Amino acid sequence: MKTWALIPARGGSKSIPLKNLVPLAGVPLLDYSARAAQAAGGFERILCSTDDDRIKARCSALGVEVDHRPAELCGDDVPVAAVARELLQRVAGTPEVVVLVQPTSPFLRVDHIRQLLDAMARSPEAQSGQTITPCPHNFHAWNQREFEAGKVRFKFAAERQTAYNKQKKPKLFVFGNLVAARADALLGGASFFAEPSVGIEVAYPYNFDLDTQADRALAEAFLAGGLIELPHMQAAS
Repeated sequence: MKTWALIPARGGSKSIPLKNLVPLAGVPLLDYSARAAQAAGGFERILCSTDDDRIKARCSALGVEVDHRPAELCGDDVPVAAVARELLQRVAGTPEVVVLVQPTSPFLRVDHIRQLLDAMARSPEAQSGQTITPCPHNFHAWNQREFEAGKVRFKFAAERQTAYNKQKKPKLFVFGNLVAARADALLGGASFFAEPSVGIEVAYPYNFDLDTQADRALAEAFLAGGLIELPHMQAAS
């Protein structure tokens, strides 16, 4: 498949200022996803969509192509599918598949990328593909509560009454660390999670999403404790 990797990396961030360049184990967060995409091979283009000159400079140092994001697509509420759609409409040589490689998923591995693309190649009817991770029992939908006027109640009380332990609950999944979509689906107005969507299961904590300073501290602990293996980062150091 003709495939592009798209790294969305705005300069604005409310949770951590300039989050996409914040150091993680001494390495800019952006490097983790960019290096995984480079090491995976097979991408015709690896593009970083950004509005920030500091991020552009880091991309240049990494050998990643920069695409300047239009100002109207730099807001907090702009869907990333809209960013990809505008890029596809503007840039020549439309690919078959766009892989969204997010800097906030630093534990993305090369094999995750390859497995997901292989799954999409084997399933031409799939409009998207995504990695997924089993949902922890405490976060299961049937364990979730509503909180109003100081009172707590189960959101799905009837379901939980018949499935009160993990063995009785249906297995659910949360998003992993990677999503890809057919360019035609994006251009047709779909999101990156267009259906049907194929899935590849990845283990926790490789689905880790870094959004806050607490997340950053936890990610540092995972790396320092040897709980994460990222051969592409070792090869690049």
